Amino acid sequence: MKAGRAETGDIGPVPYMKRTRDWYLALGFDNPYVWAHHSDVPFAPIPKPLSRSRLALITTAAPYQADRGDQGPGAPYNALAKFYEVYSGDVRADHDLRISHVAIDRDHTSMADSNSWFPLPALRAVEGVLFGALTDRFHGLPTNRSSRHTMQVDAPEILRRCQEDGAEIALLVPNCPVCHQSVTLVARHLEENGIATVVLGCARDVMEHAGVPRAVFSDFPLGNSAGKPNDQGSQRDTLAMALGLLESAEKAGTIVQNPQLWSSDPSWKLDYSNVATRSQEEMNQHRAKAHADREIARQVRTVT
Repeated sequence: MKAGRAETGDIGPVPYMKRTRDWYLALGFDNPYVWAHHSDVPFAPIPKPLSRSRLALITTAAPYQADRGDQGPGAPYNALAKFYEVYSGDVRADHDLRISHVAIDRDHTSMADSNSWFPLPALRAVEGVLFGALTDRFHGLPTNRSSRHTMQVDAPEILRRCQEDGAEIALLVPNCPVCHQSVTLVARHLEENGIATVVLGCARDVMEHAGVPRAVFSDFPLGNSAGKPNDQGSQRDTLAMALGLLESAEKAGTIVQNPQLWSSDPSWKLDYSNVATRSQEEMNQHRAKAHADREIARQVRTVT
């Protein structure tokens, strides 16, 4: 049991916004993060039957870069692996995308199965069955703490590429809390321009606060938005829920909960970025690493 941890019964979703704000204050960053908030939510009805619709996949995962340190299963947070510009990839090729560059739940998931955060193989498996066709490219969205940059730079670029590819619907898959904010802002921009969207997410509070148009909420540790790792049934059913929601949602702000349980013991929810469950020694280590990572990220961003 970690420091300050108590036994718990059934508890609700992890309060990621509060945890993240308190965590960064405890790390010595004295400017509390302000989360994007929208009470008005755009909504674009699906323009044609799902079976004839072209779908764009949008991810916050990063292409593997062999010269950028440990990015494999169990890797610590790796600021060197971050990216800061939208990228695209061929949906007919296989890709090695990883999530070591973002703040996923490293206590309770290992980043061992990319299908739990990048559902391109699962989409190809049901293409022409559960939906019409994939667009020629998927798109990578940077996780930017500046919501203004996301809205003014990244969202218009994602829209441009989706329109260029003839996308009519879009599936967005975030990983960390700020990823959830970024994809929600992009989903809103796509909906405002006639592209129906659905987000697969694990941070319900972030999506609700930012005004997500449609989402499937899986109460799993961050890093598993597309289903449980090494569980094809979980991944298949999670994806099917998301695709079905594109047609079944009748109003803006529709969030449906995935009925799957991560574990019969919900105490895993107490650990993510929770100062109360960390010893002083652990916090000192996190504080030192966080400040070093910030400098690394600044250097990477300067180069790119």
